[in-house]
Amino acid sequence: MATYDTIRLINHILNLYYIERQTQSEIAQRLGLSTAKVNRLLVKGREQGYVKITIRTPFQQLFDLEARLEAVFGIQDAIVIPSLPEGSSSPLNDIGAVAADYLLAHLRDGDILAITPGTTVQAVVQALEVTRPYRVEVVPILGAVQGPIESDMNYLATNMAEKLGGKAYQLHAPAFVETRENCELLSSMEPFKEILDIARRASIALLGVGTVDAETSRFVMYTALSAEDMKRIAEEYGGVGEIAAQIYNLDGQPCGKEYADRVIGLSLAEIHNIPFRIGVAATEAKAPPIYGALRGGYLHALITDEAAARGILKRFDQEFRKSP
Repeated sequence: MATYDTIRLINHILNLYYIERQTQSEIAQRLGLSTAKVNRLLVKGREQGYVKITIRTPFQQLFDLEARLEAVFGIQDAIVIPSLPEGSSSPLNDIGAVAADYLLAHLRDGDILAITPGTTVQAVVQALEVTRPYRVEVVPILGAVQGPIESDMNYLATNMAEKLGGKAYQLHAPAFVETRENCELLSSMEPFKEILDIARRASIALLGVGTVDAETSRFVMYTALSAEDMKRIAEEYGGVGEIAAQIYNLDGQPCGKEYADRVIGLSLAEIHNIPFRIGVAATEAKAPPIYGALRGGYLHALITDEAAARGILKRFDQEFRKSP
């Protein structure tokens, strides 16, 4: 047990070191001690729990959200950007810029990069600023959907490969077909099977996370699925989100098999096998689908905004922190 005098000396040294910002040698000279003893007493003070360090940076609430997302869902990285007013284009641009930097930090020569379509992935492609060529291959996870050319699957793969200095593959098949039989037939055709097999060998994936809202879902607007289909998926199957047109519920479990059987692309299980998967999505409306994607273990890293992050954690608290 340390004596009062020892504890008083440790307290004095801790204040000089942490509050007054003096060096160990300055403290030693001031108190007539050796530098080694000052160091030893600093260590002892920390070991005894006499020091508590609190970090409060300007965006500390965002960093706290990141840390909690990582801890709750067991993901490697969470990056949360500030939310901006509804209708602003900046959140998409900001998400794209952050995700582009994150992707480049984890991309290695020899990688096969699999990507999904969508406006968020488009923002990532637009934000890419490459300082050296990457010897990579970029491959679609999903067939093409109708809509603006800038967010088309094959256009994005080509554009991304050009920016990276790599090679692009294209999947010239629709994302959805009318029947399971048609899907099986097209998926087995060599030109399509070859591309899907390359996607299955991907080492890294960039994944947009979509909603199944009957009014706003991209796959209602640009594919064979109708608003009635999406309403049924949500109400009868409990679908909350989609990755590469593969729909899952709040627990992250695939649902609506009759619709999944019509998708020309990788299944959720095949996506799950890709070694490193980066999810990009933002806004409060994306909280349920991101939550389901995290529960299903489809993401190793998440890049999102504050509104979505708070919605995800609120959902977690509702599901797992209920009072008995």
